[in-house]
Amino acid sequence: MTDYDPRTLTGIPTEPVGSLPRPTKLQEAYAAYDAGSISHEQLQGSQEDSAKDSIERGEATGAPIISDGEQRWSSFATYPITHTLAGTGLAPNLSGEGGQFFAIFADGHGRQLPRLTGGPFRYQNFAADSLKKSIPMANKPLKQAVIAPSMLALLYPLKDEIPGYSREDFEADIVNECEKDIREAFAAGAARVSIDFTEGRLATRNDPRNPWTGANLLPHFIELNNRVLERFTAEERTRIGIHTCPGGDRDSVHAADVPYNNLLPSMFQMNAGYFLIQLASERDKDPVYQSVGENRRDDANGVSQMTYIGVINPGNPRVESAEEVRDSLVRASNFIPREALGATDDCGFSPFSIDEKPNHGSPDYARDVAFQKITNRVQGATMAAEKLGVS
Repeated sequence: MTDYDPRTLTGIPTEPVGSLPRPTKLQEAYAAYDAGSISHEQLQGSQEDSAKDSIERGEATGAPIISDGEQRWSSFATYPITHTLAGTGLAPNLSGEGGQFFAIFADGHGRQLPRLTGGPFRYQNFAADSLKKSIPMANKPLKQAVIAPSMLALLYPLKDEIPGYSREDFEADIVNECEKDIREAFAAGAARVSIDFTEGRLATRNDPRNPWTGANLLPHFIELNNRVLERFTAEERTRIGIHTCPGGDRDSVHAADVPYNNLLPSMFQMNAGYFLIQLASERDKDPVYQSVGENRRDDANGVSQMTYIGVINPGNPRVESAEEVRDSLVRASNFIPREALGATDDCGFSPFSIDEKPNHGSPDYARDVAFQKITNRVQGATMAAEKLGVS
């Protein structure tokens, strides 16, 4: 675990969620690999080039902590179990056919999970596998995002049992694998690890097109994630975060219309040390700031919870100014204790490897915009700290 104090460079800490838009060249390489026209080694070469560029450009923003942009992953949700979104390189006991949608987005498109066919369930790729390659490229601390067991729980059929592999056995496996994912990331040198929990807000929606959303799964999701967190000490959990957002893919979202208060009181019952909370794209921010301030806990099984509010909207190509970032943080400080306040992006900039970015015009332009936004997030956090007298 890298020794990293998030307040080293700014009085208000600031941290990315994780992913960055993948350049057109890399997206084409993924498609070529799926088509069998390039080898896995050739795909990996394109991934390395994009990861290196992500780190170099990330460091140039002045950010105190960066990510490698998840350029080696096809999806924030399925990186442990497949090489690509199309299912090339799928792990054992999974099928690319017959899986359920985990999200249907506002523009009508959906993203689907593989179908679990048996057990045991094991990761074939760990977040640390990518991080180990990125650490030598970086001169600044790196954070690592990992997928939550609550998302992977959706691999199991909603109503049916798999013969010889009970839901209880499967969930024990995903909790074990998630714990291992986090521990290996810290062992590889991650300064921070955040758990992607995009399914949290969606779990309260009840969309008839997507049956799992009407199954009242949020309490079980919270319990599964806490089963992982309870395996870490309070000191370790100060470096383990939870990320929530209304989804993000092709500049569209899946749960922005769901009231945030359906989620927040339950979400803060997870004993994580910090939370990365989408807010820049929220229409009515003050009630959310207030709910965050009221529901975060000073003592979550030994840790005081930090709240990083979203001040950057990755789905909108308009670049937020540093002054806008400053003003958002100052406003939030009316509801959230200053010592518990941080700044982040609403979501990863591109959670999936194939992402056309229609609002931006092209993935390459979206990539340039992302680094401009990050630069202003960092500068705005510094300005807010100065205005609030936080050092």
